[in-house]
Amino acid sequence: MKYKKIGDILILDSSYGNDDYLNLSKKHNVKTIMKIGHIQGTKREPVYKILFGSETETINKENGCLFKLDLAKVMWSKGNNNERLRIAKLVEDGETVIDMFAGIGYFSIPIGVHSNAENVYAIEINPNSYHYLCENIKLNRIDNITPILGDCMQVTPQYKADRIVMGYVKTTHHYLKVAIDSLNKGGILHYHETVPEKLMDTRPIERIVAQAGNRDVEILKVNRIKKYAPGVEHVVIDARID
Repeated sequence: MKYKKIGDILILDSSYGNDDYLNLSKKHNVKTIMKIGHIQGTKREPVYKILFGSETETINKENGCLFKLDLAKVMWSKGNNNERLRIAKLVEDGETVIDMFAGIGYFSIPIGVHSNAENVYAIEINPNSYHYLCENIKLNRIDNITPILGDCMQVTPQYKADRIVMGYVKTTHHYLKVAIDSLNKGGILHYHETVPEKLMDTRPIERIVAQAGNRDVEILKVNRIKKYAPGVEHVVIDARID
């Protein structure tokens, strides 16, 4: 059986067929059992089914951070936990960071907890995710994150940053230009994309270079996160834009 435990809620793989949910809840010490079919739309809202229990709000602990969320309203990607900590550890003292597609603070909260960033502008379009972003800033007692409810395409150009995180994989390339334009000279971009394996070493890099225009691009790292689909990888490109 494939499953993931988020706080005190168990998310079952869609192929799981056993309906002995009471014993399953006792075995894993959870209050609710759910199946999440997929995440839909630009607001990344889950399509779900509750199999046992009724409460869908929980608090999940990861990398020394607390994340309050409602799994019926917002997404949670458990497979990205190493990447979230990796980025937080890269942030240097005094940096200004823009976290595009911030969600409930998947990247912003670890940056706030594990780094000495001067300020983190966390931009999120989904009001439900924004609510929990604000909750998680308070829950983790962080004072250097500025939560912003809005569209990254419109909000990002209002700021300048030393580092920009683009932690979204669908149509992310449409936001590359506004991100690069908001990077200070020598700033670092962390660009997420889902890429067919045969295009791994070309397409995401070519997209960054194309949107950088006359600015020099130095590729620092191509980081493979996980399989997204058969023959498709979720990758993160670390690039310095001079």
